[in-house]
Amino acid sequence: MKKEELQQIARQVRKDVLWEIFSAQSGHPGGSLSAADLGTVLFFDEMDITKENAQGQKRDRLVFSKGHAAPLLYALLCEKGLLEKDDLTTFRRINTRLQGHPNMNYIDGVDMSTGSLGQGISAAVGMALANRLDGNTHRIYALLGDGECQEGEVWEALMSAAHYQFDNLCVIIDHNGLQIDGKVDDVMKVDSLYDKAIAFGCHALQINGHDMDAIKTAFAQARQIKGKPTVIIADTIKGKGVSFMENEAGWHGKAPNATQFEQAIKDLGGDAQW
Repeated sequence: MKKEELQQIARQVRKDVLWEIFSAQSGHPGGSLSAADLGTVLFFDEMDITKENAQGQKRDRLVFSKGHAAPLLYALLCEKGLLEKDDLTTFRRINTRLQGHPNMNYIDGVDMSTGSLGQGISAAVGMALANRLDGNTHRIYALLGDGECQEGEVWEALMSAAHYQFDNLCVIIDHNGLQIDGKVDDVMKVDSLYDKAIAFGCHALQINGHDMDAIKTAFAQARQIKGKPTVIIADTIKGKGVSFMENEAGWHGKAPNATQFEQAIKDLGGDAQW
């Protein structure tokens, strides 16, 4: 898919994210917006998931390890045709399928229930092993936050993935530099993620996580790597696309009011009445 097409989808995905969180008056906009370009390329250019094959295992799978960014996952599934637009307004409602963290029991295309940070990558390693044992050549992707990389389990999982040479696994780290309590470097420094990934035996790439061409190139390179997993460190901006949310840790887990929502949609080139 061309860069301009992907950019257009990503803008709509960001609007969907904001609509979910505004409707619920609850949720996590910052990290959902920062990873929107990564998710768009995954769902619309890289992975082979469709409405028809979503219930099966003969397709690429994604573990959304940063589960609090569920609004992004639901927006991507909606734009892919696996959810209806009206579903988005049920986000975080009582008895909804669209829970605050993804639940694989309710929605086709949600490949793992996540939310306990650090655990998703271990599930992805297990899926990579299962695919190898089953002779399934499809790929496994895992999306992590950089604050999440403070969890020791992340590095145990990477060590295992490298040891068993899971070249069918691609880990993407949404490196926006912020977490709920402020700057990642102030809470618990994790950099250099690139050097750590190399030291743990992985192939590593560091890219601009908002450059569609760079993202596509990174995924293409990951598919060519043999004998080791790939870790893509994607430098992003928390709250990307919304002027007053960008690089503000306070928007990690806060819903906009009506005035802010209107401004946010305008920032993305849309009509707040939509």
